[in-house]
Amino acid sequence: MNTERPLLTVALPQAPDAAASTPSDLTCPNHASAPLPNDVAVLQAMIRELLESLKQTQRDRDGLRQRLDLLLRKLYGPKAERFDPNQPWLLPEMAPDATPGNTPTASPVATDSATDPGADPEQPPRKGHGRKPLPKDLRRERVEHTLAEAQRLCPACNTVCQKFGEDVSEQLDYIPASLFVRQHVRFKYACPKCHDHVTAAPVPIAVIDKGLPGPGLLAQITAGKYADHLPLHRLERILGRYGIELSRSTMCDWMAHVAGMPQPVVDVMAVLVRQSKAIHTDATRMPFLDPTVKGKTLSGQLWAFVGDRDHPFDVFAFCRDHTATAIDAFLQANAYCGYLTADAHNLYDHLFADGSIIELGCWAHCRRNFYDAKESDPARAHVALARIRQLYEVETAARKQIADQELSGAAADAVRLRLRQEKALSEVTALRQWLEAEQPKVLPKSLMSRAIAYALRHWQALTRYLDDGFLAIDNNVAERALRHIAIGRKNWLFAGSARGARTAATLFTVTSSCHRHGVDVFAYLHDILQRLAHDPQPAPELLRAWLPDRWRPPVAAATDST
Repeated sequence: MNTERPLLTVALPQAPDAAASTPSDLTCPNHASAPLPNDVAVLQAMIRELLESLKQTQRDRDGLRQRLDLLLRKLYGPKAERFDPNQPWLLPEMAPDATPGNTPTASPVATDSATDPGADPEQPPRKGHGRKPLPKDLRRERVEHTLAEAQRLCPACNTVCQKFGEDVSEQLDYIPASLFVRQHVRFKYACPKCHDHVTAAPVPIAVIDKGLPGPGLLAQITAGKYADHLPLHRLERILGRYGIELSRSTMCDWMAHVAGMPQPVVDVMAVLVRQSKAIHTDATRMPFLDPTVKGKTLSGQLWAFVGDRDHPFDVFAFCRDHTATAIDAFLQANAYCGYLTADAHNLYDHLFADGSIIELGCWAHCRRNFYDAKESDPARAHVALARIRQLYEVETAARKQIADQELSGAAADAVRLRLRQEKALSEVTALRQWLEAEQPKVLPKSLMSRAIAYALRHWQALTRYLDDGFLAIDNNVAERALRHIAIGRKNWLFAGSARGARTAATLFTVTSSCHRHGVDVFAYLHDILQRLAHDPQPAPELLRAWLPDRWRPPVAAATDST
């Protein structure tokens, strides 16, 4: 895309007629009373000052141009942070056949994989592109196509051909979802002799007492908004196609009631996440309507707290402003001690003051700064990107080795730690030496200077992952957890109130944790809402069994028990 800025056209005043001009008219009024000195040394000093001022002006201009280009690229450019995979071979020492006496020639030109010395000879087999078989548990409707007797006559002997086999082909079809009315009929009984002692069956327990919606409808609306990113006004229109008129304000009240029911389950998730050895956290905007001014929105924050593999839940919390109130309430209420992976924002600095919480840096954020400087300083940016790429290659090799050996837990951590110490440690050392050597050479306010300063300032946090195979190299898991909120925000734009934002945080906790474990959000909510309606204050062991990582559908649970 073309991001060149149009030239600004300034209308200059027309010069007066030459015949009517006088020397006094052509003299600049601002400098008429300040003639230049006759002293040569003073003039030379003035020239040096002007050159220094011009140099500083050019630096400021280049910095503003880089920031403007970065802004335009973020607004209109591609979001993927990709670069040429052959760029690591710009660094001769990274080539596999590099020796102290035989250094290959660096070339930025991409070569064919058959002749490229850096190509991986063991490429994984590519997945097929054929049609996948349809699930066997889907209902099959058999439609038989027969021939009339006249069409089955043999042309040779005029005998009617008989069936000896069949060809079956399958099509995947769709029937729109259907709404139905469940009638609860309570029979009444009375004594036939004295016509007294009238009794009736008990009132069935409902998710919403005396409410219209059943658990299936509530689960569908919740999954539609918080898992499938459909705002309530679209769900209102979808239900209208089936002849059901439900206002979004009514559905909003239902969502607030639904969010209050699984709160005990969400509280257990939060307790378990705080027991993690390493927590990933990040925040995104959560605009909400200002109740005092109609039509005005306030900028809140929705925080994500992602537990480690032993405590695999995603917990969200809403904060009305951009302060650290939410993260302080989540972490310090139970005096959390462990690792915290974040993006080095100054909101986190007070958490690491006493040493109980240890900061872990994010190489993805560090890399992003160098990627932003790729256009303004391509030579240095590609060197940094290439070296960071080598760190991720080590992680890829570790994942492949762990998968091939089918390792898990401490055994997988040991493999990852060994590869990090053998390969990544030397890459990190070389990168720091290069950063320290290049820092004095770049413009102080340039994007490259900011990228280098970020890496060096947070170097200890960035390199802590090398000492423990359990720790992650970046904070991408938290960013992936927030991606659902970012996608949904493009549709519903804002929350109706701070209470609505807290409702969203609770339901996002449920849906995101279900996504993490591959659990059907609708089936989970449909079952949990009914269980909580019958037992609003379940025992702790029941709550633990109802968490997404252990929950099983009722039919599957009955099958397992038999």
